[in-house]
Amino acid sequence: MARRTPGRLRTALLAPVLALGATIGLASAPAHAAVWHTCDQWGNTSLNGYTLYNNIWGKGPGPQCTWANSGTSWGVWADHPGTGGIKSYPNAKKAVNRSISGMSSLTSGYRVTVPSSGAYNTAYDIWDTDYDYEVMLWMNHNGPVGPLGTAQGGVTLGGHSWNVYKGRVTNEDGSYHDVFSFLRTSDSTSGTVNILPILKWIKDTKGWWGDETIGDVQFGFEITSSPGGLDFRTDSLTVSAG
Repeated sequence: MARRTPGRLRTALLAPVLALGATIGLASAPAHAAVWHTCDQWGNTSLNGYTLYNNIWGKGPGPQCTWANSGTSWGVWADHPGTGGIKSYPNAKKAVNRSISGMSSLTSGYRVTVPSSGAYNTAYDIWDTDYDYEVMLWMNHNGPVGPLGTAQGGVTLGGHSWNVYKGRVTNEDGSYHDVFSFLRTSDSTSGTVNILPILKWIKDTKGWWGDETIGDVQFGFEITSSPGGLDFRTDSLTVSAG
């Protein structure tokens, strides 16, 4: 099951990620002429209106380093063991802070280069401002990974065909949030997705949420395992709301 601690609780869950592992990651990561580079568990920076996160949040991770040429051109080297459970979600975040009814458009373009081995998904992670709801759009995935929750059928929205799942995550503080996962029916490494019709379908057709205010649109790699060290690269990314 693909699940992740919501953003409000991710910090301080894994303070003891091995400092030695971060040192090994820094030494082993491919060389990039990058403007930013980190192997820190919670390393982050802001570039060109996007916030980048290394975000090693799961149990039993290995070393991981994130580099960036800009907020929309960045990559990750990760050497997570071949065990179950999500280890990290390195990502770029664009703040939207608009209600669903208050937007005329919400679109994104993406182009990634991903490995042929390992266990991971490439996904958008979209949150409301209260972190009560999470929408995941899986653009591709590899290895033994899967969505949280139960199957809700298929739908074609936003220029893509999806298999839809609905689940619930219990947070560390006893609260919970609902997760709506949309898995593309075939893998894609580049394209454009019209996100707003998906959010409206959840609201108007399914009634799973109200007129929520969308806080963050994140895009990145949810990595379960990458033994030996694998490279994940976001070659280009755009997120725009109208």
